[in-house]
Amino acid sequence: MTTPQDAAGFWETTGAAKTFTHPLDTALLEEFVPVTARVLDYGCGYGRLTAQLAGLGYRSVRGVDFSAALVERGRREHPGADLMRWSGFPLPFGDGAFDAALLFAVLTCVPQDADQREIVGELGRLVRPGGVLYLSDVPLQSDPLNRERYEYFAGRFGTYGVFGTPDGGVFRHHPPEWLRGLVRPAGFSVVREREDTVGTLDGRSVGRLQLIARRERPAGASG
Repeated sequence: MTTPQDAAGFWETTGAAKTFTHPLDTALLEEFVPVTARVLDYGCGYGRLTAQLAGLGYRSVRGVDFSAALVERGRREHPGADLMRWSGFPLPFGDGAFDAALLFAVLTCVPQDADQREIVGELGRLVRPGGVLYLSDVPLQSDPLNRERYEYFAGRFGTYGVFGTPDGGVFRHHPPEWLRGLVRPAGFSVVREREDTVGTLDGRSVGRLQLIARRERPAGASG
């Protein structure tokens, strides 16, 4: 039986060869993140979006991922991108070091609640007050295929929306209220939401939810 812990190795092997398709909404980005911003692309994979932002004129973009295989691939495919492999927390940056952070289809690859909270909490530390978190991920889907696998895997993984794939991956789709609630303890307030349809790693289509959340208070503060 594949477990979430086992599936972490997926991103050093099978997953490292995948073509990522979760797209950047450039209009939404440019509305909230000026080209002068210091941007952290957390969970950057092989640097696809890190390189795209540089191509759009963003001059200070740092990509970080825990997978050595993905970062090595990124350095080959995007030699000009600023990519770093870092496997734990805290990340090696000071408090408020960034004006914005991107979290693109990262939480869907992180099945455990505690791990998701740790990621978003660290981004709350790293984004300065007034800066933004641009989170784009996959909410729970209503089609028969997804509903069937949510039900099938709920007993195995203990969370409705977590599911395994035949090639060894473990993924998670989220209630929208979970994603909104996840950012609040990290000091962010959602200021914009947008929904659309995007492609997946396996060539299907899913609805996605994009959140722009502004950092308004220290992470972990009440109120």
